[in-house]
Amino acid sequence: MDADTTPVDARAVDTLAVHAGREDLAGLGLHAPPIDLSTTYPSYDSRGEAARIDAFAATGEAPDGPPVYGRLGNPTVARFEAALATLEGTEAAVAFASGMAALSAVLLAQHATGRRHVVAVRPLYGCSDHLLTAGLLGTEVTWADPEGVADAIRTDTALVMVESPANPTLAEVDLAALAEACGPVPLLVDNTFATPVLQRPVTSGARLVLHSATKYLGGHGDVLGGVVACDEAFARRLRQIRFATGGVLHPLAGYLLLRGLSTLPVRVRAASATAAGLAARLAADPRVLRVHYPTLGGAMVAFETLADPHEVIARVRLITPAVSLGSVDTLIQHPASISHRIVPEDDRAASGVSDRLLRMSVGLEDAGDLWRDLDRALGESLATPLPVNGVRTLHAAEEEDRFVDA
Repeated sequence: MDADTTPVDARAVDTLAVHAGREDLAGLGLHAPPIDLSTTYPSYDSRGEAARIDAFAATGEAPDGPPVYGRLGNPTVARFEAALATLEGTEAAVAFASGMAALSAVLLAQHATGRRHVVAVRPLYGCSDHLLTAGLLGTEVTWADPEGVADAIRTDTALVMVESPANPTLAEVDLAALAEACGPVPLLVDNTFATPVLQRPVTSGARLVLHSATKYLGGHGDVLGGVVACDEAFARRLRQIRFATGGVLHPLAGYLLLRGLSTLPVRVRAASATAAGLAARLAADPRVLRVHYPTLGGAMVAFETLADPHEVIARVRLITPAVSLGSVDTLIQHPASISHRIVPEDDRAASGVSDRLLRMSVGLEDAGDLWRDLDRALGESLATPLPVNGVRTLHAAEEEDRFVDA
């Protein structure tokens, strides 16, 4: 039987999600990817082993031949890395124990070149914001609007970081324009919310693509992981950082993430359709002040309530009040209290993270069931709306264009 000669980059994302990282299975006589749980591997050629370790130390290139040690690399994790790189359209990807471990590795890799300055656009995930602001890794950060990034770049700028759609406001950035403004400075895009199903940042000029793989890539709320998609040169530096610092992804997590990728397009599209419907219903509801939903689409919805958002959280029953996102079930949380609590209050407010804002990660439940739970949680319409801190209270009946912030 003739082999399929269709170029990989010409295949649809649905096909890539199913087959990437599994290309060699038929030749091995396997259908499901194996899980390699070994921490170490036997070798009777210690001279050859020494040479391979020296080569890795010098270049960061993944060693040829059998594995050496679990901290240097693992075959199961390598399958996930190869699959994610294919989906994002990059030469390589390097996986870590969490999204924050992945971001830390990027910063450390740049620090090794003597550059510690980062230009970043708010809002970011709260812990990413904290890592940059607190200087825990010796980083100096300049916060800028997208239009001000070019002016904020210095000779020692290591990278520019943005999240689009952003956590939790779902604000979007013109990535192509931002990449152009960066010039030779690498642009790092956190693509956790969009996933490669909705956008591939490298096609807009990004050099590095970050994922909290815990979210949509895993998709079932049962695995922690992070990954950076990039060119091979940067991947080599990341592998060296990972080996030195030990932030490795466990093989079982690598297996679960590879399995999660196979259903990623189906899950993202189904949840996105439900999320768009819920966003429209929330925008038409007089109990809701404002709805944030990206023009890109997606399964995330953020909305600001006239009522106390903590009471809304307390009244949901089908929807789970919990941190994180991207699971098959719908989650809701109050960013100002949890995911972005670590960000100073003034900085939260300036980047649009209102104390009234609720962030909802829409899952795969029936849209009608989810709306009934939200409707009950929102409670009765308020006769006297609560103060809105200078923001005019809008109602769907008054505004024909609703008030959905795209």
